[in-house]
Amino acid sequence: MNDARPDAPWWRDAVCYEVYIRSFADAGSDGYGDLPGLTSRLGHLADLGVDALWITPFYPSPQHDHGYDVADYRDVEPTYGDLEAFDTMLTGAHELGLKVIVDLVPNHTSSEHPWFQAALAAGPGSPERARYLFRDGKGRAGREPPNNWLSVFGGPAWERVPDGQWYLHLFDSSQPDLDWTNPEVAADFETTLRFWLDRGVDGFRVDVAHGLRKAAGLPDVDDPQKFVSGTMPRAPMWDQPEVHEVYRRWHEVLAGYDGDRMMVAEAWAATPAATMAYARPDEMSQAFNFHWLEAEWSAREFRDVVSLSLTEAATVDSSPTWVLSNHDVVRHPTRYGGGKVGLARGRAATMAMLALPGSAYLYQGEELGLEQVEVPETQRQDPEFLNGRGPGRDGCRVPIPWSGTAAPYGNGTGDPWLPQPDGWAALTVEAQRAEPDSTLSFYRRVLAARRALAGDAVELVDLGEDVLAFRRGAVLVVLNAGEEHVPLPDGEVLLASDGLGGEGTLPPDCAAWLAVAPVS
Repeated sequence: MNDARPDAPWWRDAVCYEVYIRSFADAGSDGYGDLPGLTSRLGHLADLGVDALWITPFYPSPQHDHGYDVADYRDVEPTYGDLEAFDTMLTGAHELGLKVIVDLVPNHTSSEHPWFQAALAAGPGSPERARYLFRDGKGRAGREPPNNWLSVFGGPAWERVPDGQWYLHLFDSSQPDLDWTNPEVAADFETTLRFWLDRGVDGFRVDVAHGLRKAAGLPDVDDPQKFVSGTMPRAPMWDQPEVHEVYRRWHEVLAGYDGDRMMVAEAWAATPAATMAYARPDEMSQAFNFHWLEAEWSAREFRDVVSLSLTEAATVDSSPTWVLSNHDVVRHPTRYGGGKVGLARGRAATMAMLALPGSAYLYQGEELGLEQVEVPETQRQDPEFLNGRGPGRDGCRVPIPWSGTAAPYGNGTGDPWLPQPDGWAALTVEAQRAEPDSTLSFYRRVLAARRALAGDAVELVDLGEDVLAFRRGAVLVVLNAGEEHVPLPDGEVLLASDGLGGEGTLPPDCAAWLAVAPVS
């Protein structure tokens, strides 16, 4: 958090750390991370220098999509603990000055949710089915799906039940979509918000925030494959105008609690302006900005992202968000080339990102320099892979290493639910903690220095086509994305992501912060 703005809501400049609960810290021997394990490692997050943690879904679930298929929104999955364990974790986080954001999944439930089981039992036309999007099929005897929509996880977005009707699932067939035109659905989620707010959570990350409302009549689309991602204009299953009514109501719920409770939207909309519409003053606090994550290793692309992101955030009086990795994408050192090059570029991009105003979201293990793991096909569990839609996301979800020289690397005592690779001994928290040149030490230095940055104004500076450079207050940030050393402007070097070159030059794949005279 930027200490120079003590009156701003905490979330505007917070560094938030994503905890993928299954893989963060196992307090037992079953190979799964859990809430007691998280509680035992809160000190790591406080020492790292983050302001908040975001926990992926820990609710009761059959785990077909690792928690994003929720069977009960107001309890804890026994694998991860219970409500007492959650309360203990929350208290411990708050005592360390850490805010806690929990994941909310409102677009769909698990097929094992009591509502969906009741819908199957009640039959067509029942109030129970009205909570979901059940429809009659097309063609002879209704044997064809109601429309031609596709699932994000592959295949048709419809599943037929024994009585002949079909239900919509934009994701896995075990994740039936709710019907958000039904007042009972809206009321129940407001109850869920209050349940966790009353326990003391500081905010919500809202999964698939753009998907709750669908176009009336659920019309066919001209090219179904184009609309899977959610970023096509006028997609009838994504980003409908009515979805904003939901978040205006939620805003009022949060406003009734003290402490600047917040929401951040995972909203894959067609344009940056459409994405930032979720962060209007009467809706959510922020919306995830994936442009930095999606950019290639290119100074030009980085410049465009900085300019666009700051401009769009300003239009809704929100703060921009920045992220390089999360539980859905290939880890950024691997995306940037892997090995020494990928790690160097990852550090440089992190330094530039953390110098920008707004919130930054870190993904567990990036502070250790972890790369994507090549999980054997026989051990992959992601529904994307199981449904034939690519390699899946398991490679970024492997349990992180804490100590020791072999799996499970101090992450519990049992076999991890996804296999950890050999060769992680040098990457454990234990191994990196006392090493001044480690990635962990690097993250601590940058996060500590970030607190002294002041002001929201950013001025892009032209230092060449292959250089991203911008000034924020009295700090000039320079990132060299080219292949040659570049001269550094005059100024004291405050931080560098790697060793500097001779005669004041910045090597390729390196970034630096310089103290310069403030703009008058």
